[in-house]
This record gives sequence, structure tokens and C-alpha cells, in this order.
Amino acid sequence: MKLLAIALGVVAVAAPSKTVRLEIIHTFRGCHVWQSNHDLGAAGTLRLQRGDRVRIRVSCPMDFRVSQLRGPKLALGDPVFHTGTQRTIVFAKRGIYVLSGSNVQSSAEMGLQTLGADNTLTLKVVVS
Repeated sequence: MKLLAIALGVVAVAAPSKTVRLEIIHTFRGCHVWQSNHDLGAAGTLRLQRGDRVRIRVSCPMDFRVSQLRGPKLALGDPVFHTGTQRTIVFAKRGIYVLSGSNVQSSAEMGLQTLGADNTLTLKVVVS
């Protein structure tokens, strides 16, 4: 019985990677913000483990150009994230990543009423 317990103690099970669901939503002040379980504002921060993913859905009525400003290279694909679509980004390496998102169309072009200038979104992802 002890041998079985020792053998079982040696086997490590990797925890599954998690996926954080994040949306770009329309707001009256600043036009758009990051939102997860709560509003992250125009400049949000996430803390992840290596291998975790972020699924970004664009719920705002405009498209966004997303670029990576800092961190190990990510596979972002087409830099334009279209409204109504979602994209999953895998954070395979430890580090500090910074993404920037700017709207392709302005709120005025889309006929949206907002207060103030349209936000430029920034997302900082800290992966340990």
C-alpha cells in the first residue's frame, strides 16, 4: 500500500489553462472600454499563468486595430478585430505584455453619441 501511495505521489497532473473572456464594449463616456466580469476601463490589467488564454470579443459597433507594444511575440493574426467577432490569444511565455487597441472608425462616423474623445485601449497582461 505504501508503494502505491509513493507511486501516486510522483505523478503530477498539470492544471488546465484558463481562458479569460474579455470584451470591447461601447460606453457613453470615451466610446469603448475593456470589460470582463467587471469594467476594466480603457486601460486594464490581467494577471495570468503561462499557457492561459484571453478571448477578446468586439461588442462595440466599430472595428479595432490591435497591436502589441511590449512582451514576447504573440500570434495576433490580422491586426483588425471586426465587430461581432472574437479572437483567442495564448500567452505561452512568462513576461509582461502590453496590447493597444484603437478604433478604425470614429464614434462620429458610426453615428454614436459619446462624451469626450474616443479612448485608445491598453491592456497589460502579466504572465507568471
